[in-house]
Amino acid sequence: MTHKILTATLTLTLSSLAAAQGTNVRFTLDWAFEGPGSPYLLAADRGYFAKQGLNVTIDRGFGSGDAVTKIASGTYDMGFGDINAMMEFNARNPAQRLVAVYMVYNAPPHSILVLKSSGIKTPKDLEGRTLAAPVGDASRRLFPAFAEANGIDASKVKWVSVDGGLREPMLARKQADGISGFTFTSLLSLGQLGVKADEVTVFPYAQSISGLYGNAIIVRADWAKKNPAVVKGMLVAINQGLKDAIKDPAAAIASLLKKNALINPALETERLKLALSGSVLTKDTRALGLGLVRPDRLKSSITVVQNAFDLPKGLTPTNVFDTSYLPPAADRKVK
Repeated sequence: MTHKILTATLTLTLSSLAAAQGTNVRFTLDWAFEGPGSPYLLAADRGYFAKQGLNVTIDRGFGSGDAVTKIASGTYDMGFGDINAMMEFNARNPAQRLVAVYMVYNAPPHSILVLKSSGIKTPKDLEGRTLAAPVGDASRRLFPAFAEANGIDASKVKWVSVDGGLREPMLARKQADGISGFTFTSLLSLGQLGVKADEVTVFPYAQSISGLYGNAIIVRADWAKKNPAVVKGMLVAINQGLKDAIKDPAAAIASLLKKNALINPALETERLKLALSGSVLTKDTRALGLGLVRPDRLKSSITVVQNAFDLPKGLTPTNVFDTSYLPPAADRKVK
């Protein structure tokens, strides 16, 4: 009898310990620990993941292309990356299909930036010039779509692959004619190098490519089906962290500072605010709530990506984006 009681007690203790530790989830950002990545750190700091029974490890990324590959390979369970890079991957690797489950950047921040002194006045002027960016940079990967939309012969544009930390310095030193990147990332980084905003020409992809979306929360489709409660719990926590960051950007940057003590808080606060105002809080987001996409717009985006990369057909709004894991609409509402 005593043995049975001890066995039952030990089993209960081990079960409780496992529950307290939570389910481990490996999550990757798309880029370095900067302002736009702070909502996820805020969610962790405020215990939103833990409340869902999740023990989440958040790592910096090295570009959306890299994030997509690492999620597909199983290095990470979920992550934050460019939905367009994800669609390209899925079309080429249908057996390793990924799926977006929560749209963050409702308006894409992809852009090409050049110095006005370069004489480049229109996107067509990029022909015969040299652009610099990391290989996995989302804007670089999507450049074929930008080129097609603007009548650019992409074969006449030379690319130089550089580390993310060298991209903006190369433009500032005029070692490249232009760079690709997210507007709020590159423009502010150039400012830190003494390049004023009025000295830069920005060519936003959204101005010439209709329907595009940006970064979303991405997961392997098969992993999500096996772990639906985990995916839903992650999105509840992320959604709350994002809402908190919108309400109190300073709190999000305080969480970022704990992760990266070398940041410039004022700079990253501005970067976060630009990301929120320009890419997150759009007309669609205010109408549909955070996280959701419009099927007609996503269908248009799919067409753009398939044509730009000459991809095999087969991508549809329902196999690219799964709404079943989203938090309730009332919880995603923003003003």
